[in-house]
Amino acid sequence: MTRTPQVLVAGIGNTWLQDDGFGSEVVRVLRERGAPPAGVHLADFGTSGLDLAYEVMRGYDALILVDASRQEQEPGTLYVMEPTPQDVDGSIEDGQLLDPHGMDPLNVLRFVKYVGGWPGRVVVIACEPQEVTDVGLGLSGRVAAALEPAADLVLGTAAELQASGAAHA
Repeated sequence: MTRTPQVLVAGIGNTWLQDDGFGSEVVRVLRERGAPPAGVHLADFGTSGLDLAYEVMRGYDALILVDASRQEQEPGTLYVMEPTPQDVDGSIEDGQLLDPHGMDPLNVLRFVKYVGGWPGRVVVIACEPQEVTDVGLGLSGRVAAALEPAADLVLGTAAELQASGAAHA
């Protein structure tokens, strides 16, 4: 039997800060579509970066992080980024504080690299937010319109990672 590469799709962000909840909403859309393909695991981590870091260390072949990210483009613009272990500083100085509720994707990857749990290939699928500073529920119209295309992009990326065997970086 051939082993199916395991891909973790992790939605992250704060749903109380409008468009910052993009990652969580993409995972919701994917769940509403039904069961994901074999080997694809969907999880909404919200703002719990430490839980995400521990889940990643379970030994996935690849990780897809879904989040909002300011890249200075039009709100609703989707981005695909693929950081490598060389892109992430895996050092944690003695006594340095890691806030378990404030770990952004970079700090999650930093912690995972520090403990030796890099998950093979890592892909970040992000959306340019319109509003992430004011407290409020719900996505802005342009970001909400990007949910279905983002869900398609996540599934296509997961299939590509699995087809390539999600080779370890």
